[in-house]
Amino acid sequence: MINLEKEKLKRLYYFKRNNYYINKNYKKWIQKNEPNGDELEKQREEKFANSPLISVVIPMYNTDVEYFKILIDSLTAQTYSNIEICIADGSPYENPQILDIINNDNRIIYKHLEENGGISFNTNEAIKMAKGEYIAFVDHDDVLPLFAFYEVVNAINQNPNVEFIYSDEDIIIGNKRCNPSFKPDFSIDTLRSYNYISHLSVVKKELLNRIGGLDSEFDGAQDYELIFRIIENTSNIVHISKILYHWRFHRNSTSANSNSKTYAFESGRRAIQKHLERLNIPATVTSEKEVGRYRVKYNIISEDKVSILIPNKDNVEDLKKCINSILKSTYSNYEIIVIENNSTSKEIFDYYDEINKIENIKVVKLEINEFNYSKINNYGVKFAEGKYLLFLNNDTEVIESGWIEEMLGLAQREDVGIVGAKLLYPDNTVQHAGVIIGMGGVAGHINKDISCDDPGYFSRASVINNYSAVTAACLMTKKEIFEKINGFDENLKVAFNDVDLCLKIRSLGYLCVFTPYAKLYHFESKTRGYEDTKEKKARFAGEIELFKKKWKDVLDSGDPCFNKNLSLNSAKFIIDKKGRINH
Repeated sequence: MINLEKEKLKRLYYFKRNNYYINKNYKKWIQKNEPNGDELEKQREEKFANSPLISVVIPMYNTDVEYFKILIDSLTAQTYSNIEICIADGSPYENPQILDIINNDNRIIYKHLEENGGISFNTNEAIKMAKGEYIAFVDHDDVLPLFAFYEVVNAINQNPNVEFIYSDEDIIIGNKRCNPSFKPDFSIDTLRSYNYISHLSVVKKELLNRIGGLDSEFDGAQDYELIFRIIENTSNIVHISKILYHWRFHRNSTSANSNSKTYAFESGRRAIQKHLERLNIPATVTSEKEVGRYRVKYNIISEDKVSILIPNKDNVEDLKKCINSILKSTYSNYEIIVIENNSTSKEIFDYYDEINKIENIKVVKLEINEFNYSKINNYGVKFAEGKYLLFLNNDTEVIESGWIEEMLGLAQREDVGIVGAKLLYPDNTVQHAGVIIGMGGVAGHINKDISCDDPGYFSRASVINNYSAVTAACLMTKKEIFEKINGFDENLKVAFNDVDLCLKIRSLGYLCVFTPYAKLYHFESKTRGYEDTKEKKARFAGEIELFKKKWKDVLDSGDPCFNKNLSLNSAKFIIDKKGRINH
């Protein structure tokens, strides 16, 4: 007999031990954002222009009757009623209690399989029964909110060409909801790092028929593998920023005991590798220590020259530390261009004489009577011989010698325009691990001040993933792209010029990628100082207004790499308990 109280405590301990995110504001968020009884009734009355049949496919095997009844009740009571529930049961025998439950609604189609073929086989059998225009994948022991398919169909009506839909989700322990996963819009690099899409997933039946069903070779990560084939065959993807799925946490689920299904994580690794092979992307996929997380290491296609551009004014000690750390890099085809701007000390010019003797280092001078980061770097690029530009602050120090290969492997992808690194303060807390548009009203660093070993909210600080911007304290891009967008905006002399650069490059259709595997220390702002005078404050305010004017549409629509349910007033991933989503 299981001691339920002990079991509950064990589960909660598991969450804390594995850095799962339980937010004290989540209950308030639910009350503020999810529809009440009157709103649910209004949903039931709504007539959509397009009311497609949704086929809910459920594979079963020795299903817990209590959990199954809760699931079926949540499906049959949906405020959007044009659904069918297709169940393929691979259990050794038909359970009379299960049969009693399914006989209560004529929308349920049940088939008892002659033998259990595994989760992919059973799911495919359920798909064969489906007559719907869209297929929704649901596990036999989970729960859906009553408004789930209303929101799905609403998204279909707003996006008539949509072929794949996914939503946010949370975990349910008993009757307690926790660990909300508020996801970014479609993010290929995040997906290649772990299955952030998961549930609720809805795919157009026509697309599914074209690409084939689930592959039993990847059982344990069969949904992950299928998602890769889906996104390879459509770009008509919609993310619904609402919790439309409750993943049940119990002692037999993957969420509860990762060690019980280690094969699933190996299947996930193989799924990513196969996906990359189908796209002819040379890379190696390895599993990370954090279960269910992966690292894709992209091959260096050609050893192109990288031009490392470092602005400098005086500050000989930091510059020396920076250059010495670069010289330990394992990648050899690079040049260092130091852009001298208004230095006065004898020590720095003595050091310039010293490093000018090194074959792949040159010092160029720009004489302007102000600090203009954009102008300084644009000037330096004129001397760059590399195919790739790596902008680097003089107050940085390389930690891992393979940093250039890591960034270059990503930058050489055709779909990537910007690559940013993980920057740490000297006390090993995070200074930069991605930039969010709209934070603080303009843009700001997310994950700031967390420990370097903290994976962050759903591992966003510890895996390769996409952000809308990264800091130019360490940023790589292709020289060709940089010149196409006319470089940094010289009207943004100090603030937000790197964010502006990233947004300009992204507007051409390129991705911005953050990698935690290129790691540096950043001593931050030692050269130019802070906004501590009236003149600097006025300049800073002017640059804020310029940025807001240039990127009003982006600021208004929200950062696609963030989530509208998360607060823009914190450097951490914190739920916005006030709520910014209207139902």
